[in-house]
Amino acid sequence: MTEQLARVMRFGIVGVANTTVYYLIYRLLLLVMPYLPAHVIAFACGVVFSFYANCLFTYRVRPTWRRFIEFPATTAINFLITTFGSMLLVNAWGVSPKWATLVATVVAIPFTYLATTFVLARPRPDTPAAQHK
Repeated sequence: MTEQLARVMRFGIVGVANTTVYYLIYRLLLLVMPYLPAHVIAFACGVVFSFYANCLFTYRVRPTWRRFIEFPATTAINFLITTFGSMLLVNAWGVSPKWATLVATVVAIPFTYLATTFVLARPRPDTPAAQHK
């Protein structure tokens, strides 16, 4: 198995774990607030979890403040797709808010992978691999 394929598989594992974390928080928040604020708060929690899981497990890079600051950009497209996708599914097609965000999340996966790979896996001037090129 190539490293690229192994990384995609690790990304998928982290994605499932991250979705689980997000969804549990989201469902708990639905008990006390409307679906959109619940989605935003749960999504923010998921971003933090995803950053550490992807650094340590998927890409095997050191989590740094620089990466942490850049990482939310990787989820911007995910956030847009899941937020507006959820709104469309709930408001236009009558899908339950309990399930709409899961459907929208599946659509966002390939875009999130590409952005995450760019931010976490690109060579950095402060890393040994980049210094020897």
